[in-house]
Amino acid sequence: MSTSSSKLIILDRDGVINEDRDDYVKSVDEWVPIPGSLEAIALLNQAGYQIAVATNQSSLSRGYFSINELHAMHSKMDALLKPFGARIDSIFFCPHQDSHQCDCRKPAPGLMREIALRYKKVDSTKPLIGVPIVGDSLRDLQAGIALGASPHLVLTGKGEKTLVTGNLPDGTQIHANLLAFANALLDNQASA
Repeated sequence: MSTSSSKLIILDRDGVINEDRDDYVKSVDEWVPIPGSLEAIALLNQAGYQIAVATNQSSLSRGYFSINELHAMHSKMDALLKPFGARIDSIFFCPHQDSHQCDCRKPAPGLMREIALRYKKVDSTKPLIGVPIVGDSLRDLQAGIALGASPHLVLTGKGEKTLVTGNLPDGTQIHANLLAFANALLDNQASA
């Protein structure tokens, strides 16, 4: 599939695809998929969507795990997706902490700019217009809407707390989990 495909979805990782932890997901053993998330990715792939993951991973700079351990977590994710005929097309991560004041740590839009460049969506100041971004925290959604993405909050991970806290971007759609998001998106397409 061409990387210029307009069918792109951006997912946060922890709390959207896999279980989140207050003490960070630090190892392959702690990387556990949320029920239905792998099936959701498969449904989206089957509908022609490319999946980009954008994830803050400050645990790297905190020394909680190595880059090799991060790659091992992503290899496990790939291996668990294969039986479903599913795949993640690209993974973008920020290794920094808030104190580093980088442009890639969500809610800053740096990772989203990198995704827009990778998928050749650079034709305007809002290159991700129409691209769904799915997250469980406000910072996930803010990073995407900065470049025009369509915000979707899942209630897994930190999602319920995020919903209660409020201040969600205008137009945010709420879904129980990633599978509910995938089904809603595909149902909307079928009825359009």
